[in-house]
Amino acid sequence: MIEPAPETPVCHHFQRAALLIGKRWNPQLVRMLLSGAVRYSDLKAGVPQISDHLLSERLKELEAEGVLVRLVTPSTPVRIEYRLTERGADLAGVIDELSAWAERWASAEVAEPAVG
Repeated sequence: MIEPAPETPVCHHFQRAALLIGKRWNPQLVRMLLSGAVRYSDLKAGVPQISDHLLSERLKELEAEGVLVRLVTPSTPVRIEYRLTERGADLAGVIDELSAWAERWASAEVAEPAVG
């Protein structure tokens, strides 16, 4: 479970949420899962830069935080899928806004700060 630093001026709940969604690769994984249940190989293909170890770690963390569930279908071979919970699906607005912000500012030049 992600634990924020104690006694900060930022609300404990906000800090915990920012640590969760701000963790490397988590926004990309949630964005992919917003389209429905996804298999491990689909997530790996969608975020090819992530290592297998880190992908497994992130999926376990998101599951522990109640953002997704791991669904096991006992077939041959066993089928494992990941699906967002209600809590995870509620991140859609956050992910959509982050995507819109990125599109607006992706090609914008960063201005040098004025030296006073």
